[in-house]
Amino acid sequence: MASQESEVAQAGAVGTPNTFQDRLEQILERAKKLQPEEMMFRYQGLLYPTVLSSVESLQALLRFEARPEDMLIASYPKCGFNWVNQLLWDIATVNRNESKDGRPALKIKLLEFEGPERCEMMKNDPSPRVYGTHNHYENIPPSVFEKKTKVLVVFRNPKDNAVSYYHFHQNNPVLPSFASWDEFFKKYMIGEVGWGSYFDHALIWEKHIDDENVMIITYEELKENLPKGVQKIAEFFGLCLSDEQIQKITGRGTFQAMSDNSQETHSSFGKVIFRKGVVGDWKNLFTEEQSKEMDAKFEACLAGTKLGEKLKYDLYCKA
Repeated sequence: MASQESEVAQAGAVGTPNTFQDRLEQILERAKKLQPEEMMFRYQGLLYPTVLSSVESLQALLRFEARPEDMLIASYPKCGFNWVNQLLWDIATVNRNESKDGRPALKIKLLEFEGPERCEMMKNDPSPRVYGTHNHYENIPPSVFEKKTKVLVVFRNPKDNAVSYYHFHQNNPVLPSFASWDEFFKKYMIGEVGWGSYFDHALIWEKHIDDENVMIITYEELKENLPKGVQKIAEFFGLCLSDEQIQKITGRGTFQAMSDNSQETHSSFGKVIFRKGVVGDWKNLFTEEQSKEMDAKFEACLAGTKLGEKLKYDLYCKA
């Protein structure tokens, strides 16, 4: 990964083609022209994907105008963003804007990927706007907190997160691949991956876990009881759903259902995004030494915290 602010990052902002498929093709073409070391750039100490973001895009986020009624998802990469994004779109639009097969028109908006022009265009989007970010708390647009926009924060246990992130790199043509899992694990543990350290994200959200406009939900609790999770998310955003609507959203929101529909929702990227959707996959890659290292890191950072308790580390991360 590049260790300096890359000049090619300035050319990384996604343009404004008409469809998601058009944007995807444009992204893939840019990626083909880059060497592995050019695929990431550094901004304010953190790494970002060159063909998806840019220094200009990240700077423009300071000017983004949030609305009180916006619905924002914040998550570290590979914690379940795409899953929760689809659930939230379904929750927000279950009574309107549905396509002929009964599915809502899904939109995928990560603020750091949108670019200044697309963020400007979002001013014309009707409320409620649904969008997300992988950014650190400090790098979320200030207007989000000024307007008291509600933020749904998604976390996943760090061992499964690391494994999912590794496979995402290995299968994603816009990201550099790693020579081995061991190499990736070393980078992950020191935060030398996109958007920095998982634990840095966790520590700062722990400080805001009781903020009235913040709700933290975990990948694992959605896997445990998806209908309850859907209802919890809806209530947080002040939306009422009938039992029938919850059942409908839940049926469309299972991993299998989303995977089967991923070609339509995410084009050829679907197979990259929806890989396994299971809890406990870390056991297939972690060595005993790596497991102990992660245990010690969790103990040092999150043991005894409210977020640490929500993550149920002993249940999901102890062999």
